[in-house]
Amino acid sequence: MSLLTDELRAQVGREVVYTAPEELGAAAIRYFAQAIGAVNPAYTGSDPVAPPTLICETNSYAGLPRDADGYAGHGWHLDIPGTRLIRGGNAYEFHQPVRATDVLTVQWRLAAITERVTGGGVPMVVVTSVATYVNQHGDLLAVNTETLIHLGSAS
Repeated sequence: MSLLTDELRAQVGREVVYTAPEELGAAAIRYFAQAIGAVNPAYTGSDPVAPPTLICETNSYAGLPRDADGYAGHGWHLDIPGTRLIRGGNAYEFHQPVRATDVLTVQWRLAAITERVTGGGVPMVVVTSVATYVNQHGDLLAVNTETLIHLGSAS
């Protein structure tokens, strides 16, 4: 039995956009750097730049509600019965430093959904998303290609 349904296939190409309600701010940069243990002096001072992955944490500026699992970040909330969700990884491209005065907008696009089978014969659905981050001037800041895996159970 296939996990990949027509309803899932119809999700490919879906997009959502989140825009922060204000500038990122020096305090947010400093707090994030402290939280991840980053001591680079570029993250503090009068004109700090953000640690690269700060903008990839959509929940830090999008104001999204928590889902049933307590997660407050972006999600497609795909219903694939009999599977559990695991992270497949992220590939980041950073195009320019993010400044405290940047107002962030991220556009998430569901780029692909494919079905595969593990070496052990377990079915899985692989979901590939692309998040594109820009500032209020439309300057490209970063691109995050994220892979999520909905892993079925062995039969």
